[in-house]
Amino acid sequence: MDGLNSIHQIMFNAGIMYSFALGIWAAVMAARGRSVSGNFWGAVATFAVLAGITAVLGIIMALSGLTLPRLFTYFLYMGWLVVIMPGLFTILRGRDDRSAAIAFAILCFFNGATAISMVQRGLVGPWLPSA
Repeated sequence: MDGLNSIHQIMFNAGIMYSFALGIWAAVMAARGRSVSGNFWGAVATFAVLAGITAVLGIIMALSGLTLPRLFTYFLYMGWLVVIMPGLFTILRGRDDRSAAIAFAILCFFNGATAISMVQRGLVGPWLPSA
């Protein structure tokens, strides 16, 4: 199971970096006054898939007997990371103006900060055998 721990950690860290990269991209689009491109929407979907795969790895590890001290909190946060980006797209009804770029930039930076706080509070690992 140590391999799953490593894969989970790598994917989680990739999600953090990806979130900050998306935030910078959205901030640059907003600063230039450009609309949000279809490429960005694809990147948002990729983020949701990455977070979803990471959460599924967490589910697999939990079902195989590994656990974290605050497992419910982990799944609560992972649920947030999976649904919030597509959720903001839905709330904005697919708008692609400067305001949408600003909203996505803020959300991406918030998601990255949230994920970093999960690491700092020990919510992402290491997963240990349950007692």
